[in-house]
Amino acid sequence: IQLPRCICSIWIQRMNSRITIALDAMGGDFGTAVVVPAAVLAARENPDIDFILVGDKAELEKSLIRESATGNSQLQIRHASQKVEMDELPSSALRNKKDSSMRVALNLVKEGAANACVSAGNTGALMATSRFVLKMLPGIDRPAICTALPSEKSHTWMLDLGANVDCDAEHLLQFAVMGSELAGAVDGNRHPSVGVLNIGEEEIKGNEQVREAAHMISESSLNYAGFAEGDDIYKGNFDVIVCDGFIGNVSLKTSEGVARMIATFIKQEFTRNIFTKLAALVAMPVLKAFRSRIDPRLYNGASLLGLRGIVIKSHGSADALSFSNAIKVAIVSVREAVPDRISARLQSFQENRQAT
Repeated sequence: IQLPRCICSIWIQRMNSRITIALDAMGGDFGTAVVVPAAVLAARENPDIDFILVGDKAELEKSLIRESATGNSQLQIRHASQKVEMDELPSSALRNKKDSSMRVALNLVKEGAANACVSAGNTGALMATSRFVLKMLPGIDRPAICTALPSEKSHTWMLDLGANVDCDAEHLLQFAVMGSELAGAVDGNRHPSVGVLNIGEEEIKGNEQVREAAHMISESSLNYAGFAEGDDIYKGNFDVIVCDGFIGNVSLKTSEGVARMIATFIKQEFTRNIFTKLAALVAMPVLKAFRSRIDPRLYNGASLLGLRGIVIKSHGSADALSFSNAIKVAIVSVREAVPDRISARLQSFQENRQAT
């Protein structure tokens, strides 16, 4: 991709400067009990990166004392007097929580004091506030939630996972562009394959917007690989799978439910009697390896794509290890200048459309 000169200068500036990540320390089910240990872990693993812990100053200072990290110069505190509750309406959070840890963290990104924001807070409130504070990239109508899901070959990037219930073909094309650029940046894949989630592989399958989106993507410069069915998400035959937020969220939650059910069944069978318990001891190395391959904590961190800034959504019930992986997604996104890459690709799209 030939990047515009202005974008190249921003990219070079970010690559040469020290990265700072703003963390919404009050968000999620556990707040500082998870965010502070995760920040300490991330700081230890990344001595060249600074973190701003946003939340109640007194509570954060106590948490840093518990983690024996009060003297760590990588960890700064920014006081915020309010907190967005997990069940709070997005409109209420946007209107009444202007000094919430979420809002202050996003403001730090807007002001340039931080390169990215990571939050485990209320998804709807984070999406609405991010869109209000950071605004959308030119050429993007709606932001989309994108994350990597484990597959037989490695992982598959999927979007949208719940931000947009109803989407037309143009929106799905924009999602394809954003997902392709994210996959390319994180995986180093110059031409990630893109599929459109459908109820079959045949061209006649699916509703009108899905078929039209497939046609538009196939006519673009993206590496379109055809329709993807539900089981393709985990086969790994596509690098990126695009769908609307309704289908994506249902698919994600269904997968999580199936994974929990399988784990429960395995535990029940291995604890049924003394003989199965002995078999469990023998099989323990295999079970641990299996668990590590599908551990959802290792895939935590969904990107809110389409914004003029980097925002990463962590699972609300994330533990310290899980939240630290969301931080890793933010770090990679900053280093690879994902919003700039998306903007450059969209500019190229617009120029090609005008030329034709």
